[in-house]
Amino acid sequence: MNTEAIIALGKEVIETEIEGLSGLSTQLNETFARAVEAIASLKGKVILTGVGKSGIIGRKIAATMVSLGVPAMFLHPVDGMHGDLGVISADDIAVVLSNSGTTKELSDLIPALKRLGIQIIMITGNTGAHLAQEADLVLSCHVAREACNLGLAPTASTTAQLALGDALAVVVSQLKGFGREDFKAFHPAGELGKQLMCRIDQIMISGERLPFVAPDDSLETVLTEMTAKKLGITLVGDQEKIVGIVTDGDLRRALLKHKAAVQSLSAVEIMTPNPKTIPGNLLAIDALDIMERHQITSLIVLDEASQSFVGVVHLHDLLGRGNLALKGI
Repeated sequence: MNTEAIIALGKEVIETEIEGLSGLSTQLNETFARAVEAIASLKGKVILTGVGKSGIIGRKIAATMVSLGVPAMFLHPVDGMHGDLGVISADDIAVVLSNSGTTKELSDLIPALKRLGIQIIMITGNTGAHLAQEADLVLSCHVAREACNLGLAPTASTTAQLALGDALAVVVSQLKGFGREDFKAFHPAGELGKQLMCRIDQIMISGERLPFVAPDDSLETVLTEMTAKKLGITLVGDQEKIVGIVTDGDLRRALLKHKAAVQSLSAVEIMTPNPKTIPGNLLAIDALDIMERHQITSLIVLDEASQSFVGVVHLHDLLGRGNLALKGI
């Protein structure tokens, strides 16, 4: 088999899974909304269960829910039938995954779940199956075909299960008002994650490290200040009023436009006026988003209440490559 044929087969698998996901979106209906509302109002936790590949997907959905502030855990149906049903309380909900809707281990487990009196939500590709009839709510994730060339290995079907589980987790977290600060509390590890989920006023540059020049200062003064403060920028103005910012990019553009005459220019003639700003109470990830959208590396930080200037946040500090320690942590 040549390279082109291998690539073509790979694309066919991906396209088959995309086809399955496209079909999945059309299957969402009022039952999905009822399932979301039931989980969002839950006093207990979500119990995910399934066998084989569906079980693996169940573990991933449980992990996603927990990550987004929805209490959840995975319970293997065999373990459940051998004592682990003790983890279930009357306030819980079970989400059962079975593409065929005929899994024997789940046939044994579901009656036990019903005896515990908990609500059962089923995710299946066969809504007419016996197990689906036993559930309180049935979410369809039928796919026309598997991506496997034999049509046997769970591929497109498990992708659909995962996407539907993600949809449940994300929408429930939104209904519960789960925000960035909550996400930060649940993800304390990881230096980049820690940095991006901090408030901007905790990592911004302030005080004597800020570069400033006056509007009528010469190019030499601008270069001296930028070099001394090592940020690749300088602010034009003072703490009370900032009229612009000079960046490395501004210097290059001025040099290309004015050539030798650039030496006679003042800061106000080189700067970018009205630089982008951001409130200090937002998160570093918000600053990164603005920088990416506008293709810039620095933002002016304002006090959220007074809208007065308090500092500068630089891309290097957002990505953890600056020399600043987190303030207040």
